[in-house]
Parts: sequence; structure tokens; C-alpha cells
Amino acid sequence: MGAEDGYAVLEVADQGPGLPPEEERRVFERFYRADASRTRATGAGAGLGLSIVHSLVTAHGGDVEVDSAPGRGCTFRVRLALLGPAD
Repeated sequence: MGAEDGYAVLEVADQGPGLPPEEERRVFERFYRADASRTRATGAGAGLGLSIVHSLVTAHGGDVEVDSAPGRGCTFRVRLALLGPAD
């Protein structure tokens, strides 16, 4: 976490299986699950988490992205504009 070019930056990384490019492009879609074995019936959620993150961040003028590749996990990066000095 830190600041860069007037933005607050937060990165969250994992060491999971990673995502191939076609799944990486879809990861912020509502109801999308990269792992077909994960369903609501097995308690894996509705596939809304990352789409909610994307909606909230963009509503506040920021952006969120994922960097991933099979076998090297995922890094999610959120950037939000820093506020100016208080008056």
C-alpha cells in the first residue's frame, strides 16, 4: 500500500493457481466464477465480490486491475485519487 501519482494504491496478492488470460478478462463480471467446481450449493458465494469491488472503486473515480498468469497467483491493484488538503 502506498501512493503513486496522486493516487492511493492498494495491492492484494495471493499464491493461488492464477488465471489464464481469457478468465483474467472476465474476473470483474457479475456472477462470474473462474473455477467451475465452485457453486453456491457448495458455499462458494454468488460470484459478486470482485464485481462489487469494481463498481465501488470506479464509482469513486478509481480503477482496479488484476495481474495474473497460470501458476503464479493473482495480484489485484486498486487505485483511488488522494484528497487534496483540507480547507
